[in-house]
Amino acid sequence: MDRRPGSARQKTGVGERDFVSLGIALAAVILFVGTAGVVLPALFKAWNGEAASPDVALTNALLLNVALILLGWQRYKSLSAELKARRKSEEEARRLADIDHLTGCFNRRSFTTLLGDRLTHLERREHALAAIALDLDNFKQVNDLYGHQAGDEVLRNTADRIDRLLPDGAILARLGGDEFVCVVPYHPEVPDRVDQLTARMAEQVARPVKCGTATIDITISIGIASSRQLDDMRNGTTSAQSLMHKADIAMYHAKKQGKNRFYWFEPSMENELRFRNELEAGIRRGIVNGEFRPYYEQQIDLETGRIVGFEMLARWESPEMGLVGPDIFIPIAEDIAVIGEMSEKLIAQAFQDALAWDASLTLSVNISPVQMRDPWFAQKLLKLLVQHNFPANRLVIEITESCLLENVGMVRSMITSLRNQGVHISLDDFGTGYSSLAQLRSLPFDNLKIDRAFIAELKNEENGAKLVDAILAMSDGLKLPVTAEGIENEIILETLKRMGKMKGQGYHYGRPEPAADVLRRLEEQDLLAKDLPANVTEVDFGKRQPGREGGTRAV
Repeated sequence: MDRRPGSARQKTGVGERDFVSLGIALAAVILFVGTAGVVLPALFKAWNGEAASPDVALTNALLLNVALILLGWQRYKSLSAELKARRKSEEEARRLADIDHLTGCFNRRSFTTLLGDRLTHLERREHALAAIALDLDNFKQVNDLYGHQAGDEVLRNTADRIDRLLPDGAILARLGGDEFVCVVPYHPEVPDRVDQLTARMAEQVARPVKCGTATIDITISIGIASSRQLDDMRNGTTSAQSLMHKADIAMYHAKKQGKNRFYWFEPSMENELRFRNELEAGIRRGIVNGEFRPYYEQQIDLETGRIVGFEMLARWESPEMGLVGPDIFIPIAEDIAVIGEMSEKLIAQAFQDALAWDASLTLSVNISPVQMRDPWFAQKLLKLLVQHNFPANRLVIEITESCLLENVGMVRSMITSLRNQGVHISLDDFGTGYSSLAQLRSLPFDNLKIDRAFIAELKNEENGAKLVDAILAMSDGLKLPVTAEGIENEIILETLKRMGKMKGQGYHYGRPEPAADVLRRLEEQDLLAKDLPANVTEVDFGKRQPGREGGTRAV
């Protein structure tokens, strides 16, 4: 629909010209009837020689009337064609205003109107509408790895696959980005049919998409809300927005539960989402206010019992919630794309803290898979090393096996770039992912960290010991040193000592500590730097603050 200010005036002008042309043509017809009744009989008689030629003025008037009629007819045809073209343009404009051009689905504006109309005229007792919100999982990663053209192809395929499954009377819309929503009529006493339809949607969308030489796998998270959960449906637009909001909440709950699944809306989900939004806002404020602090977990040489380094773990010292573990805020920081900024600030602070340690002690830092998708990550890290004058050979970067599945080429490039500068690379949580021996041989790792789940089994399962023995034999063959995570007690420690030489860490040696406690511990063991940095003062050796313990998941 044309909403430009000049459109009304343009239509009025066309109508005025049409009226004038019609008046001229009508007058010409009337004059033609009058003059033709006189001139044509006279011409016929003159042709037969029965009378003199008709008056020249009347003949000219007749010819003029004929010309006016032809002119009017031509103008009428021209105006008709113009109006037809205008109507066609307006219809196309309305269609474009209502339709998503990429997928051919309805867009958000038109869908809200259609849904509002459906809700207003819904017979509540006999019928119900299910709003199904669908969001592609990790779609940004598709664009990052394969390009936006491939992403568009995935969106088109998704829309086509969903559309083919929808029953008569359903509506499908793309709300924007990778978000879709559809409305399906169903009988309130048979909601299982909606479950079956939704399960088929998830199954069909998960089929691989071919784009050029690439095969793209995608999954979808789905939330469902019923019109029977609405209190009032008399206001169509408001009711439509409320129903879509509930479906969205259920969809976000599905993502939180692990993605690639569906849930019906429940009122408790709204409270969870509200808490999630508060956490997001708190995380953003916390980064700005410096509330995220590095804590340090000891890494021990099991043979000598000496400290050989520390792993940096993130903690959130929130003014409202107290000390928050990374298992709470790290996934959210990844989702809202602030994990990079948070991690860089933590690493910078850790470099500053570690300069006060003995030069033989290493600093291990976990890197999120999200950061590994940043092609500039290696350069950013090297820049931090230079800014803080921290020796590259004291830094150990820990990456998880899941990073290897996303883009081995990019990971290899980053690892090579960092190792060329002296940084050590460790494969974290080994055994939980899908690393192949070929990858371990081709990627230049300096260390393997055995996941705590395998170490925990050493205390009560013979099979656990066999698995750890197998990992140690493999690492020995690859000439890769090993670090055991999750050493919780003396039994596990003694078992690992008998298995061979390695480093270890876990609560048996103490909980993660803030920088001040680390300095006191190192001072007792004469492991402080020979020349302490100027910024390290007696304040940094302050008393331990109680309650500063938490989980062990790291940035």
